[in-house]
Amino acid sequence: MEKKRVLITGAAGFLGSHLCDRFIKEGYDVIGMDNLVTGDLRNIEHLFKLQQFDFYHHDVTKFIHVPGPIDYILHFASPASPIDYLKIPIQTLKVGALGTHNCLGLAKAKNARMLVASTSEVYGDPLVHPQTEEYWGNVNPVGPRGVYDEAKRFMESITMAYHTFHGVQTRIVRIFNTYGPRMRLNDGRALPAFIGQALRGEDLTVFGDGSQTRSFCYVDDLVEGIYRLLLSDYAYPVNVGNPVEISLLDFAKEIIALTGTEQKIIFKPLPVDDPRQRKPDITKAKTLLGWEPLVDRATGLKITYDYFRSLPREELFKQPKEFNSIK
Repeated sequence: MEKKRVLITGAAGFLGSHLCDRFIKEGYDVIGMDNLVTGDLRNIEHLFKLQQFDFYHHDVTKFIHVPGPIDYILHFASPASPIDYLKIPIQTLKVGALGTHNCLGLAKAKNARMLVASTSEVYGDPLVHPQTEEYWGNVNPVGPRGVYDEAKRFMESITMAYHTFHGVQTRIVRIFNTYGPRMRLNDGRALPAFIGQALRGEDLTVFGDGSQTRSFCYVDDLVEGIYRLLLSDYAYPVNVGNPVEISLLDFAKEIIALTGTEQKIIFKPLPVDDPRQRKPDITKAKTLLGWEPLVDRATGLKITYDYFRSLPREELFKQPKEFNSIK
């Protein structure tokens, strides 16, 4: 029997690299694609020696050509942290719009099933708590975060249009805060920021009064949910995340306890349009996919902390990436 082939865009990123691992483990031939603007080849270098893995250094906002059959496409190419998408706003919009359009065109041509990586950010600063898939969101399209939020909202719209108009098999996952090994220490998100500050002996920075909440899902749980959704027959968005909610102030205290450091917590003004609360309603994932997260935060944080601690010391002091002339 012919092995199934899967194309994963954003393959050198945090989530994309874990998805490559999972599909190879499941016996698929995997084509990884990444333009390496925010991805890192070190995340997938262990796969290059494998016969069942190919890598294409390519920007999905340009025409995509992959010879041979493709059974599944997972579109995970996108800057995913504020520190990136605020520096490359146009590229962020293009990968959500043109990149998704190109991937959908490929899915149509190859008769492949396509899953797109949407986000809890489509809910914006939510007025409904917890967030269900039926909630339309509270997003500021002209605010600084709008470039990411609206790129993902458009991604969902064009994906549904290809599904209803062209009959392409599509799946939409709305991903809530995910963490684990291979996150970038300097990507600006709360978890790597706190751990990085603790490892460098700096005070931990909490924005606002720290009462805003997040719900953190360990990467292996997320990958399992994505895998089940891809193989399901449900075309509408599904939340995949961990509904255990924590305030960022309490989370900072957890990191201090985990790292055994003596740092203080300092407070800085809240960024524009920063969501005050995040908690997925995962009823759909439970009923449709039989999925719920299994890794508790203490376990996941320990694994993630050990990963960051094992990095070369210079990684701790690496400045966020600068992007030149990306439009």
